[in-house]
Amino acid sequence: MADKRHPDQPRSGSPLPDSPLSDLHRLVWTALLAALIGAGAYLIVPIGPVPVSMQPFFIFLAGYLLGPRHAVMAMGLYLLAGCIGLPVFAGGKSGLGYLYGPTGGYLIGFLGTAFLCGLARTREGGLPWARGLVAGLAGVSLAYLTGAAWLMHALDITWIKAGAVGVLPFIPWDILKVVVALACARHMVRLGLTPGR
Repeated sequence: MADKRHPDQPRSGSPLPDSPLSDLHRLVWTALLAALIGAGAYLIVPIGPVPVSMQPFFIFLAGYLLGPRHAVMAMGLYLLAGCIGLPVFAGGKSGLGYLYGPTGGYLIGFLGTAFLCGLARTREGGLPWARGLVAGLAGVSLAYLTGAAWLMHALDITWIKAGAVGVLPFIPWDILKVVVALACARHMVRLGLTPGR
């Protein structure tokens, strides 16, 4: 018999939305995505004061898979781990002082990125392409804004310079990460592997 579900709708088989098992499912995914966000910080290509890394990919993925609240929790858990001394920041660094460095604004901005990407999930659990792309690009823009503002302050440079070294080199990479993260998330949603929003 043909499957008449909309392509963006998840398959049955995932825990019921309000069941205790569903809550556990969300918590496990939240912890997993927090760990992946930390792992992504190690996959870097140093370019100027702000490295190119896979970390944004996992932040986008967290939003798309977990929804706004749990995506922010995953990002917050990652930041908390780094602040209390676990070596999860780029280059294996840690400590609250790291947030006062050149990349601090991006890390704080990523909380908003996770939230915005999470808004792409519909109440029914779907993840449309258009909605996901808009949310992802809005999230990237927010991270750029907070990151460039803090970069300007930390390095005592102009807005133009901050944009040139902290935004422009990363735009193509981050757009690609948004698209790939969205494609991966949509596939996982269709398979019913992820928790609801």
